[in-house]
Amino acid sequence: MENKEVKENKYGIEYTKQGDYYMPNLVLEKEKIVLNKYGKMRLKFLKENKKAEYTIMFVNGTLNKHLKEIQETAEKRIDIIIKQLKQQNNLTEEIKNTDQLYWVGMMNNFKSTAEEIVLNELIYV
Repeated sequence: MENKEVKENKYGIEYTKQGDYYMPNLVLEKEKIVLNKYGKMRLKFLKENKKAEYTIMFVNGTLNKHLKEIQETAEKRIDIIIKQLKQQNNLTEEIKNTDQLYWVGMMNNFKSTAEEIVLNELIYV
């Protein structure tokens, strides 16, 4: 069995001859990223529901960059939404010191609301 490297300049993909077939040398990016909750959710959504987009990004080597961008944007967006909700509902540090259970309940509510918005805006699109 002869292994011969062939470079296709048109697409920039290298092929290795294995028997009678040329197999593409597909390799993930060397960059190692740590996916958080939102990156993993986006990856799962792409694999299950947007297979063509997932495959294109994987082959082009832009998948990791996309996932990293999504998770950073999601985290920033959640922080912004929580701050806005705190201002709208006058939830201050004074309330945190006087009525902790109310404050924690409201913060949990705000976080759930912000996550739901982000999931619909960024993750499941």
